[in-house]
Order: sequence, then structure tokens, then C-alpha cells
Amino acid sequence: MEIDGKIILDLGLQSGVSKAGNQWKKKEWVLETFGQYPKKVKFHVFGDRVDTLDIQVGNSYTLSVDVESREFNERWYTDINCYAARPYVPGGMQQNYPQQGGYPQQGYPQQGGYQQPYAPQQPYAPQQPYAPQPTAPQAPADPFGGNAFPPAPTPGGFDAGDSTDDLPF
Repeated sequence: MEIDGKIILDLGLQSGVSKAGNQWKKKEWVLETFGQYPKKVKFHVFGDRVDTLDIQVGNSYTLSVDVESREFNERWYTDINCYAARPYVPGGMQQNYPQQGGYPQQGYPQQGGYQQPYAPQQPYAPQQPYAPQPTAPQAPADPFGGNAFPPAPTPGGFDAGDSTDDLPF
């Protein structure tokens, strides 16, 4: 998922040691989205990517993020983890900036790591638009066997003397 906006606040670096004895670090920022009703979004960068992403307050970026929620003690928490950031270009006309964060901009987990999704080798060239072939007009099927009107009812309605009717009433 991608989010566009301007960095308005740097919440600083956090670090520590896990229960297993491994060092960890995390840095958090607040981004304000563009648009008529801007939203403030707190996100973080975890691990070695803290050193590879150069995010500065006051600059605008397009962030590639993962959003995940988890439950703890019957309360839900949502994390927005940023794995890539590139300078924002208005109008969605992104240029080919170098990839930051060590992950491809688009990709799907495959066996053996991330791989780019399928992309055709030649640019798409639309074929000629579909044009139905002219055919001779056909008359619609006649449900009444050549007569334009259904058979007229018998005078007086139901014929009581009809022996083919086996209805009890």
C-alpha cells in the first residue's frame, strides 16, 4: 500500500535488547496526507532500514507501507510499517528513483524471496476495436405458429362439456 504526504513530525529513535538478547531499533514519524481533508498517520521503520531510509521533516514522500493489527489484552493495536520511501511527485507521475529499504516497489512473496510480478516484454498495443459482422435481419420466432394473435377464448368462457378437462372444480 502506498501513502502520499508531508512529514510533519519526527518522533525519534527507540532501541533496546529483545528477550533473546538481540539488538533492535525503531524510528517513528508522523505524515500528513494531501487532499481536502488531510489525515495524520504515524508510521515506523524497524531494524536496519532505519539507517537506509533518509526521511526528513518538511519533505513530501510516497511511502510504501504494510498495515497490520494485533490484539493484546482484549485491545487492538494497528502498526504501519514503512519499508520504502521516495520523494513525492504531484500528479502520480513517479520517476524512477533508486529503491530504498531493500525491498522492491511492487512484488509478491515467492519461494526464494521477493520477485517482480509478471510484466510483458512489449508495450501493450490495442487491437482493432470489435465490430460485429453485418448479418441479414432474421424474423423473431412466432410463438403462435404464424398467427400474430393468440387464439380467441370460446364464447361464454369455460366449456363445461369438455371431457378432456380432469380438474375437480
